[in-house]
Amino acid sequence: MVLSQTAIAQSDALKRTLVNQAGYNTGESKRLVAWGIPDGTPFTIEGAVTGHLLYKGVIKNYSGDFTAFNPVYPGTEEYVAKVNGLNPSVPFQVKPFFQELLSSKLAYEFFIDVRGSTDPEHSDEAKVYGGGPSRDGGAFTLEAPFELLLYASNPALFDNWKNEMGKDSVPDLIALILWHAEFAYYHLSYNGPVATRHGWLGYDGTPKMKYDYWNTLDQLAAVCAAYHTFLKPYLSEEKYQRYRHACLENWKAYDRHKEVRYWTYSTKWVDPGYQEFNEMGNAFGQSVFRNLFMYLCEQQEKDGKPEQFLHWAQEGAEDIIRNWNFNNPRHMWWIRNAEHITPQALAFFLLVAPEKAPAGTSGKLQGWLDFILSNSRNPWEYRVHSDTEWAHPKTKELGGAPALGGSIFAAAYVLNKPAAREQAWSQINFVFGLNPLGAHFSNKSSERLNIDGYWKGVEYGWPQAHPNGFGKLGLVRGTLDGTPLDADFPRLPGQVKEITSKDTLTDKIGSHPYATEGWAISNRGWMATLTFSSLHAINIQFVDAAGRPLKRAKKGAAIFIELKAPLDIHPDIPDWGWVELKTDEDKVKRIVVKETGPATGVFRTVMPLSYAKKYIAGYGYWGFRKTAVLKVP
Repeated sequence: MVLSQTAIAQSDALKRTLVNQAGYNTGESKRLVAWGIPDGTPFTIEGAVTGHLLYKGVIKNYSGDFTAFNPVYPGTEEYVAKVNGLNPSVPFQVKPFFQELLSSKLAYEFFIDVRGSTDPEHSDEAKVYGGGPSRDGGAFTLEAPFELLLYASNPALFDNWKNEMGKDSVPDLIALILWHAEFAYYHLSYNGPVATRHGWLGYDGTPKMKYDYWNTLDQLAAVCAAYHTFLKPYLSEEKYQRYRHACLENWKAYDRHKEVRYWTYSTKWVDPGYQEFNEMGNAFGQSVFRNLFMYLCEQQEKDGKPEQFLHWAQEGAEDIIRNWNFNNPRHMWWIRNAEHITPQALAFFLLVAPEKAPAGTSGKLQGWLDFILSNSRNPWEYRVHSDTEWAHPKTKELGGAPALGGSIFAAAYVLNKPAAREQAWSQINFVFGLNPLGAHFSNKSSERLNIDGYWKGVEYGWPQAHPNGFGKLGLVRGTLDGTPLDADFPRLPGQVKEITSKDTLTDKIGSHPYATEGWAISNRGWMATLTFSSLHAINIQFVDAAGRPLKRAKKGAAIFIELKAPLDIHPDIPDWGWVELKTDEDKVKRIVVKETGPATGVFRTVMPLSYAKKYIAGYGYWGFRKTAVLKVP
């Protein structure tokens, strides 16, 4: 166990005005916490260097809202929040799409670094805890599906980075996805050995499985769904058909057509024996995701049978609608890193096939959203377990706040409840230090800084690390390491802690198991949050020279395609992106768009008109796709 140099500073966190240490997105929710400060106390936002007063507000319920603070030309300026009675906050920034641009690359780089080997076929399964592909994981880590969702949400961003796995010709994220596809294919029936595992796989009374090879089909199904949509330039038809037929031939034999229950046996104290669902094998909602992926795949095939997969996806969604119990911890926070799969599965159904989703899908998701919001009414906007237990007393909850943000983003979008996004941003803020320890969830080690594996602008990292655990995460970029335990939360007047002893600097693996150790499936949930975060904000439209939206072309007037998206990777100069343009003649071509100025997040190009009567501009894939239509008289 390593204690960071900043650990002593964490004990004084509640004496500071607490903020997201890195910064906030322009036009999105912005909050601070001023613990112990009475309602009505003024707070200010000032220039960190200039000291100029830029915004004023008042404290309510130990927190302050400065959502209305949106600098028009932020540049590289930093700001500080000040409240009488507390030390000033650390400096932070406010920019368009700030969080997505800061974190998206690290999100997938984690999965490059955490691989158990570099050879997907001849890997070191016997030396890897869980067998891989990720160290301390198995096929249940579901890397490929969530990497594909990340790419689909904002593809032009990831096309910028090709100098690592992509060898300067393929986006690194695409190369990583293809690597995970190959690993899944070569482990279709692999059943060990693995280095070790806390338990085994398989239903009670059936032969024990050492490796969860059934879940390899979940990985391949997502790749197959993406082939016709955006992977065809990178994946051969021959390989794609091998993956597809592997799914078709084993789907029912591996119980991929239904929700799997009581399949993972665990010897861990936190989830002993057979639980209905388990983060290390069978999450509630996996059936919906994998069958929707195969439905999307088979729609594109002449001999495909998409309806059977749609039927199974509908059955999976109906299972959730009937049986998902928000008051059952084993369906919620206690399944930890598996929790985010359930709401995101329903949201994905409403994104890709809303007219096919079972009756009650939206209602169930709305019920979940209401439940989460009702349990988050505290200054941190942190989802608590109960009135007496805010977080688990012994185990980290990296499957909680980091992943919960993505579930709220997704639900808010498909339910058209944009106000709920505030709660989602609060989960991101919590990760970045707006928490009782004032620390980012990742340990800010010199080793990570040396490999450019940390978030720029974060002053205080997680006070502990476990660099040589099962995942060997010390040299893994973008790792989340720990979260506050129940005893770390101060309580409001009249509230009582279940645990009264408190020493945040002794929450070590030895004395408080799992208090600090990262995990690949925890970072998967964080990656999902970044995937869904910009659903509301990315936009595409046709505009005139003054930037006014157009639905119909005007004779003689210039027409532009405008994309608003997180693509500004060089804040000092205009960046580039692309959109796809389709005519009524079914011709699709990629059009380059240029940023209107440094750090604006708005990209435009002159519309190339031909003889078509209708043009459809699009960006993103699957349910993330945004479109605009222009009619030509």
